[in-house]
Amino acid sequence: MCGTYRLHTNQSHAADPKRTRQFIRTHYNAINIRQTEPLLNMSTISTTTGNTPAQRLVELGITLPPAPAPIANFVTHVREGNLLFLSGQGPLDADGTLSKGKVGTDVSVEKAYADARLTGINLLAVMQEVLGDLGRVKRVVKLLGMVNAAPDFCDHPAVINGCSDLFNDVFGPQGVHARSAIGMGSLPNQITVEIEAIIALNDD
Repeated sequence: MCGTYRLHTNQSHAADPKRTRQFIRTHYNAINIRQTEPLLNMSTISTTTGNTPAQRLVELGITLPPAPAPIANFVTHVREGNLLFLSGQGPLDADGTLSKGKVGTDVSVEKAYADARLTGINLLAVMQEVLGDLGRVKRVVKLLGMVNAAPDFCDHPAVINGCSDLFNDVFGPQGVHARSAIGMGSLPNQITVEIEAIIALNDD
């Protein structure tokens, strides 16, 4: 069962609406604490020591590929002021191979995490193409991670951590971001993950 809880009340609670509301609030808060405890233990500290994103990429052994071309009627990015909005990218390998499948059935969390990391590399490739220097990134503001998941799959956050961990390593404190991780019934070309990003830029 994925994130489902049942609250039990006795007849005295049912007869007293005030006590019922208090009971539900108490147990709901306890549930929220249990659900968020693993997330609170997640590290947002970079494991790299370089002073710039370029140095950290070298340290990680990552060579950025060319930015993937759009697959339909849209552009890879839009800049509005000092915000850069990146269209969704997927797990496209340097040889043109797409990672496909349903996470939770034919694709493991570990493989999907690697796919999210690869997707993050493609987002970095777009940033590099647009900016010329990843050092112009002031802050990774927000990620939206979408997982092609089985209906009963629960670990969407663990999958999208593949991209989040990468950004933390490449940008350091500036890579720590807000995020949503959600499940989808399908994704384009049946890819395992798709991630889009909002990036704040330093003044030109």
